[in-house]
Amino acid sequence: MSTSEFLIGVDVGTGSARAGVFDTNGRMHGTARREITIWRAPGGIVEQSGAQIWEAVCASVREAVAEAGIDPGAVKGIGFDATCSLVVLGAEGQPLPVGPSEDPDRNIIVWMDHRAVGQAERINATGEMVLKYVGGRISPEMETPKLLWLAENRPEVFAQARDFFDLADFLTWKATGSRARSTCTVTCKWTYLAHENRWDPGYFHRIGLGVLADEGFTRIGTEVVAPGTPLAGGLTAGAAKALGLRPGTAVGAGMIDAHAGGIGTVGIDDPTRVMAYVFGTSSCTMTSTRAPVFVPGVWGPYHSAMVPGLWLNEGGQSAAGAAIDRLLAMHPAAPEASTLAAGGGQSLPVWLAAKACAGIAPSEAIRLAGRLHVVPEFLGNRAPHADPHARALIAGLGMETDIDSLVSLYIAGLAGVAYGLRQIIEAQTAAGAPIEAIAISGGAGQLDLVRQILADATGKPVVVTAADEPVLLGASILGGVASGLFAGMEEAMAAMTRAVRRHEPQRGAIAALHEGRYEAFLKLQRIGTEL
Repeated sequence: MSTSEFLIGVDVGTGSARAGVFDTNGRMHGTARREITIWRAPGGIVEQSGAQIWEAVCASVREAVAEAGIDPGAVKGIGFDATCSLVVLGAEGQPLPVGPSEDPDRNIIVWMDHRAVGQAERINATGEMVLKYVGGRISPEMETPKLLWLAENRPEVFAQARDFFDLADFLTWKATGSRARSTCTVTCKWTYLAHENRWDPGYFHRIGLGVLADEGFTRIGTEVVAPGTPLAGGLTAGAAKALGLRPGTAVGAGMIDAHAGGIGTVGIDDPTRVMAYVFGTSSCTMTSTRAPVFVPGVWGPYHSAMVPGLWLNEGGQSAAGAAIDRLLAMHPAAPEASTLAAGGGQSLPVWLAAKACAGIAPSEAIRLAGRLHVVPEFLGNRAPHADPHARALIAGLGMETDIDSLVSLYIAGLAGVAYGLRQIIEAQTAAGAPIEAIAISGGAGQLDLVRQILADATGKPVVVTAADEPVLLGASILGGVASGLFAGMEEAMAAMTRAVRRHEPQRGAIAALHEGRYEAFLKLQRIGTEL
C-alpha cells in the first residue's frame, strides 16, 4: 500500500481523547491526547461533557497531524471510537443535563455510571427475548437501563431530547451531520437485533420505553450501518475546519473503543482463533465465531458488531486497570512508592513491575504474591456472572507496611485480573467458543510482566502486535475502509496489523502454582457474591 496516503484514528477513552496518524501499512506517524473531565456524584453517577470531548478530539487531531508533518490533504479517511457512554441532545443539538447537577454541559452518562442498577434488574426480571443476546442479563452499563432511568427520574429531559447517541455515534454526527448509528454500538449496548436488522418494539413497550417504539425509534436510530461505512459526504466544512482537515474527507461509522482494539489486533490471524483482550481502565474480551454461540453471563452473540459477517461474544470486567489503581491506593506504602516512581519519571505500576522483576523472570514474579489473594471486583462482575453487586475481596493480609508488601499486593492483584480472564475463557469454551491465543491491547497491558502473568494464569499465549496504539490503529482502519483504500474490514485488518511477540504460558511448577491460586480465587469469589 502507499505510504503517501494517511488515515486518522480517534479514540475517546474514559479519561482522555487521543488521535493518531497512520499510513496504510499501519505505521503511526503522529499522536496527541487531551484530558477530559469526569464528574462523579452519589448514587453511582458518573458524567462527562459532549462539548468538551469534541473540543479535545479536534485539538488532538490538529496536533497529531502537525506532529506527523503531513499535508492535511493526504488524509484520506478518519474513524472514531469511544466508550459506550450515553449522549443526550435537544432539538437543536444543544446538550441537556442528565443528572441532579442541572448542568447542561454534563450531558453524558458515562459507561461506568451505575445509577440504573434498579432499572437493569427490573428489565432482567421480564425475561425478554432480546436478553438472550446480552448473555441473559442486561447490564446497568448498557443504554436501555440508562434511558429508563432518565424517563423515570428526569422525565422533562427525556421528553426534550431529540437524540440519544452512543458516544461514538455522537462523534460521527459531529463530524458529518449524519444520524446513522453503527451496528457495533446499537447491537452491543442498545439491544438492536443486527441479525434481523431491527429493533424489537415489544421489548421497549414492556420495559417502559414504549414511546421510543411509537416514534419509530427516530431518537435512537433509524439508519444502522456497519462499522467503517462511509457517512454522508464526509467531513462537513465546519468539522473540517475544527479538525484541521479537508472538507469531504471520508468518515467511517464508528465503534466502541474496545472493539476498535479488537480490529486493531485480531487481524494477525483468523479472527475466530484469537480473542481480543483490551486491558485498560476496564477490560474487554471479544471472541468472534462463524455461527452464534450463547454463553451465559457473556454479552452477545452480536452479529457483525466487530468483524462483518462474524458473531461476537463480549466479556471483561468493569474495573481492571482501575481495580489495580484502587488496590494500590489502599496500601500505606503507596505515597512513598508513588514519589519514588515519579522521581524516575514512571507511573506507580511501571515502577512496581520493575521492582518485581529485578533479577528474576516475569513468570517467577507470581511467587512474590505469597499468601495474598485478590478478587478485584470493585465494580461487580461483568462476566461471566453478570453481577453488579459482586464485590472485591483481599485475603492473606498481614501487618506489613513496606514497599515489598506493596509489590506483593500488586502481583496478587494482577493475578486476580488474570483469573477473571481465565474464567471467561473457560465459560466460552464450555459453550462452544474456544480460542487459541489472546491478542492484547490497552494501556494497562503494555508491560511484559502483565502479559506473562496473563499467559501463565490462562494457559494461553498472549500475542503482542506491532502497533504501540492498537485501539487508535483500529479506529484508523475504520477510516481506511470508508475511504475505499481497502475493499473491506478484513483486508484492512490484514494489511495494517502484524504480530511481533508471543508470551508463551509456563508449564510445570509455575502452572501448578497458578492452578492452586485459581482455585482460591473461585472460592473467594463465591464469598464475594454472598456478602
